[in-house]
Amino acid sequence: MSAVTTNIRQTAIDTIRTLSMDAVQTANSGHPGTPMALAPVAYQLWNEAMRYDPQHPQWPNRDRFVLSCGHASMLLYSVLHLTGVQEVDQAGEPVGQEAISLDNIRNFRQLESPCAGHPEYGEASGIETTTGPLGQGIATSVGMAIASRWLAARYNTAEHTLFDNDVYALCGDGDMMEGVACEAASMAGHLKLSNLCWIYDDNKITIEGHTDLTFSENQVDRFKGYGWHVIEVADANDLEALGAAVEQFKANTDAPTLIVVRSVIGFGSPNKANSHNAHGAPLGWDEIELTKKAYGWPTTEKFFVPEGVKEHFQEGIGARGAAAYKEWQDVWAAYQTANPEKAADLTTFFAGDLPEGWDSEIPTFEADEKGMASRVSGGQVLNAIAKNIPWMVGGSADLAPSTNTLLKFEGAGDYEAATPCGRNMHYGIREHAMSAVCNGMSLTGLRSYGATFFVFTDYMRGGMRLSSIMHQPVLYVLTHDSIGLGEDGPTHQPVEHLAACRAMPGLYVFRPGDANEVAESYRASVALSDHPTAMVLSRQNLPTLCREKFAPASGTAKGGYVLADSDGEPELILMASGSELSLAVEAYEQLKAAGVKVRVVSMPCFELFEDQDAAYRESVFPASCTARVAVEAGIRQCWDRYLGSEGEFVGMDSFGASAPAPQLYEKFGITTKNIVAEAKALLA
Repeated sequence: MSAVTTNIRQTAIDTIRTLSMDAVQTANSGHPGTPMALAPVAYQLWNEAMRYDPQHPQWPNRDRFVLSCGHASMLLYSVLHLTGVQEVDQAGEPVGQEAISLDNIRNFRQLESPCAGHPEYGEASGIETTTGPLGQGIATSVGMAIASRWLAARYNTAEHTLFDNDVYALCGDGDMMEGVACEAASMAGHLKLSNLCWIYDDNKITIEGHTDLTFSENQVDRFKGYGWHVIEVADANDLEALGAAVEQFKANTDAPTLIVVRSVIGFGSPNKANSHNAHGAPLGWDEIELTKKAYGWPTTEKFFVPEGVKEHFQEGIGARGAAAYKEWQDVWAAYQTANPEKAADLTTFFAGDLPEGWDSEIPTFEADEKGMASRVSGGQVLNAIAKNIPWMVGGSADLAPSTNTLLKFEGAGDYEAATPCGRNMHYGIREHAMSAVCNGMSLTGLRSYGATFFVFTDYMRGGMRLSSIMHQPVLYVLTHDSIGLGEDGPTHQPVEHLAACRAMPGLYVFRPGDANEVAESYRASVALSDHPTAMVLSRQNLPTLCREKFAPASGTAKGGYVLADSDGEPELILMASGSELSLAVEAYEQLKAAGVKVRVVSMPCFELFEDQDAAYRESVFPASCTARVAVEAGIRQCWDRYLGSEGEFVGMDSFGASAPAPQLYEKFGITTKNIVAEAKALLA
């Protein structure tokens, strides 16, 4: 590796290293080795290459930096501090303080510090996405690159370029081993995302030891096979070689770029460099003193920022970013005059708002005993909404004909390498990557959606969880929602998935019971700006209820509502969601005819219901009525809060089977007859 030299660039690099070492040691927790190794890479990207204004870190056309190896978080925090990235308000305006202060770094990994163990989106400006689960960061960066190309294709004109930013993602061996990264890399290569650059830290170390324990594939050949442009840099300390590699990336116009950088983990540590001992644990103060001595650093100083370092970054990224931001502002001003309609769209887009009238064409469905599958009505509603939200973009994991999520209105088009303005994404059979890509698109401002069969949320869960942690309004359209899908059998029949999704904090799970509940579920879902939603829809037809006889579907906006009621206080409450709602209604009719004072409660979204005040919840489920039956073609777990200790559940307690849906409902006892029997037993 190159020898350490004494100049301002080297001093800046060593400042990143020593801040990282000191923070990890003070916390007695963290990963010092990767920031020590990659400090030159971070320096070269931020101070020499990236188009980024530290004073305006929410500038729409900024280059994005994703630290996919999130355990190396001190690398990012050190850079954000030294470059002077400013904290901003919700409008993106600076509030007069650093996003990451030196005190924040001193409190690395401590409660209330924005310097969490892994970068957390929303904790500080400059953190573009939450990373930590390996592979998710680089997969998310693919969504960011897709969004950048889409915005450019839709809104740039021959005279005005508003969008042409690049996306950089720093990753390690752990990222590369995760399956989500393989899917994302394959998709990026297919789409020829030439604005995407992954920098791969090839240090050949993981927590257990050298990577030859588990990892022997040829990364260069692998990524060339994906259709990527691959550049190798033999020494992470060679700034000239790093700079040349980034310039090659910028000059490339037909493929994403992988820069493979050979580094030494824990660079400079006399006893722990190139060892897994520098990976996941502090070096120890004695070793830090020896390492600082090797850097030519004051050995007794902690959190030391030498004079001139922050000024050096101000003269680099600070000045360059300010000039680029000013130039963009001038272009934006001219654009608003020349393209007022597009500019009006973008003004709404930049504010994170929805266009006026976005829900004006949501259909109302006539009563129909035969009805339609909620996936079918869902497709109609999705098209009616997306038509009026120009930046709603999404698609399916190769299941658009089954999920009914293809946008069919004029001008929708397909997003492909040659047509990046299309609004129909084709994710391929890549559910893992799809959820992460949706996050990247959402973080860039698009209203993204991804669709598949409900059972495959098992594959998507990592990305869905990050959607919720980051409060991103990603829409997950999940069809074939129960044993009702029939002959494909138990591997395709979600049984525990409703409970699993409802268990995820912040994920709003909608399971509408007829076409009009589908319409109102979409209305409520899209209006949520700070939560992801799961739209859980059926394969089989659902009767469209007569809303003159039953309560209006607008009650869906409260998550749960009284669909049909008794004369006077109820002595029995039936509750259901989705395809089982019609069974509860049939049972209601029979029980009512038998003289039972019975109420039916439709529960399309537990989370929205829990958002209502106590008085409303009590009005739906009066504590005085303890005889309750819940009906759902899933497991009981999530219904207990509404059933209480005396209620009964009609649903699943096992996996399904392969047979036509009506036979399965009969086999597993999810029938009107069984609901009535359980109700009468409770009242006996």
